[in-house]
Amino acid sequence: MDVLSETITAIRTGAPTCGMFIRHAPWGRGYPLVPGTGFHVVLAGSCWLVPPAGAPIALGTGDVILMPRGSGHVLVDSLDSVVTEQAHIGEPREISGPGVRSELMCGAYALGRQRSHPLLAELPEFVHIPARQGADPGLRGLLDILAVELAQSRAGTDAAVPALLETLLLFALRAWFENQAPTPTGWAGALTDPGVLAALRAMHDAPERAWTVPDLSAVAGVSRATLTRRFAATVGAPPLSYLTRWRMLTAARLLRDTDTPLAGVAGKVGYQSEFAFAKAFKREYGLAPGQYRRGGGGAAPPAPPAARRREHH
Repeated sequence: MDVLSETITAIRTGAPTCGMFIRHAPWGRGYPLVPGTGFHVVLAGSCWLVPPAGAPIALGTGDVILMPRGSGHVLVDSLDSVVTEQAHIGEPREISGPGVRSELMCGAYALGRQRSHPLLAELPEFVHIPARQGADPGLRGLLDILAVELAQSRAGTDAAVPALLETLLLFALRAWFENQAPTPTGWAGALTDPGVLAALRAMHDAPERAWTVPDLSAVAGVSRATLTRRFAATVGAPPLSYLTRWRMLTAARLLRDTDTPLAGVAGKVGYQSEFAFAKAFKREYGLAPGQYRRGGGGAAPPAPPAARRREHH
């Protein structure tokens, strides 16, 4: 896998969920904090997202907005409207009325209860991808298919929707990173810097290898000093510090999603002994690997009702 795909695979857990809701102005909905990454897609009409702090964000038809850390917020058709409902199970999907019609697709991705990957931690609380930025055929076509599947449930819809949602997260993040400043910084810069990206791919492909900075600089095709400087400037940490973080994220995924014995997990992430691995893992997560696997930290808490049920949004 490429670095972005593998990163998302490592930090996500469980099946993503979503639903559609249709309201006629005036309307206002409150969304609580969710233990994961939330999202909204405006399929028709327009609205405003009002964060707990900061300026409201205007959303138009075709816009996508992600809440990487599940931040609570409010959606309203107009800044003059009041919040009259909270997203919850059992609410009607459509409320008719004389005002302007808005149609939104809303949902959430569950995350493992673990230290976040720096790529996700770097993102703003609200990642807004205007329709003009996400206008590539892939993202637009994906949104069209999702809207059809949610509007009229058919044979196979329950399997199709989670798979489409997983792709939506990748497409949305890719659109965000690709539309940063002409000289991107942070992870947008890491994903476009050939040397840094080569080093990242090497560590992702073989976290078990005893990598050194000279090894990685050879892969990157730049000097050790250049790689260290550019890596820290974009990724936010030196190469070997990132390697430790990636090993632990990989170990957490293996513990959560597979039955690989602890010794096998240790070997897959570069530790010669189970004891050394367990010590490093507990230092990172505050739990022994066995406790993590038994459920002490392997999955996020249940999402609020509004994010759990696809059919009642």
